[in-house]
Amino acid sequence: MNIKYPYLQLVVANLIWGGNFVIGRAVSDQLPPITLSFFRWLIALIVVLIIFRKQLPSKEEIKQMPSKDWWYIGSMAISGVIGFNTLLYIALNYTTSINASLVFAATPVVIGILSLIILREKLKKNQVLGIFCTFWGVIYIISKGTLTTLASLSFNRGDIIVILAVLAWGLYSIIVRHTKQLPFFSTFVLSIVMGVVVLLPLFIWEITRPGNVIIWSGFSILSILYVGIVASIVAFILWNSAIIEIGPIKSSVFLNLIPVFAALFAVFFNNEVLARYQLIGGIIVILGVYLSTLNSHNSD
Repeated sequence: MNIKYPYLQLVVANLIWGGNFVIGRAVSDQLPPITLSFFRWLIALIVVLIIFRKQLPSKEEIKQMPSKDWWYIGSMAISGVIGFNTLLYIALNYTTSINASLVFAATPVVIGILSLIILREKLKKNQVLGIFCTFWGVIYIISKGTLTTLASLSFNRGDIIVILAVLAWGLYSIIVRHTKQLPFFSTFVLSIVMGVVVLLPLFIWEITRPGNVIIWSGFSILSILYVGIVASIVAFILWNSAIIEIGPIKSSVFLNLIPVFAALFAVFFNNEVLARYQLIGGIIVILGVYLSTLNSHNSD
């Protein structure tokens, strides 16, 4: 896919995902997390098959794909389609959308660490400083700014799950970078297909458990349509194509916009309150990300 404005597309993608955090929290009492994730990608798959059917790979093209390509596609499905979204929606049952988005702001640093481990990229001094700063910013948020919480290790379950979601998203971003040689749209669609197939039995398991009830309402249906079409198709295409164009590290800086958009949406639509510890911790996290992404000759 040829992109003329990758940076603008990254802004739009993160604006959409900021809304995803708020909707995931607002609809958590009507749709269980795996159910929301399943219907999200099922809707996305249906829309793709209807609107973009001419761009889909033929049966022969699919059969001729080497096993290496299937490994990448499967990894994208597990980390991005299944892992990140499902973990995020589970987390939003226990924590606020503001808290979740602030912890998620550490993703650029996580991508840097994973790039060091997986891609063997060297870390510069400013990146090490940024990692240290971001780490303590996240700790400040999940401990609610109190030493008592930190000492007792009584963290909010949702915040811990968000950290796992961040790891999944970091892996997804690095994997996408390695699919540059693959057909963009085909890779994206096939990862959705694999994700839906895996989510189906998990969805059935969830709705058959006692206490899990789906409440169908105008809001829950609109929420599924938003996350299924706008947050899944539009935002993912913008994000994936931008990563291919400018790389995961440069793209990851724009993830700092998610807590900004999410906080604004949460305050206005979910009636959440931005607490002082969230503001302070968020500033520390974003400062750490800024330090880690500085392109300074002195940091070599």
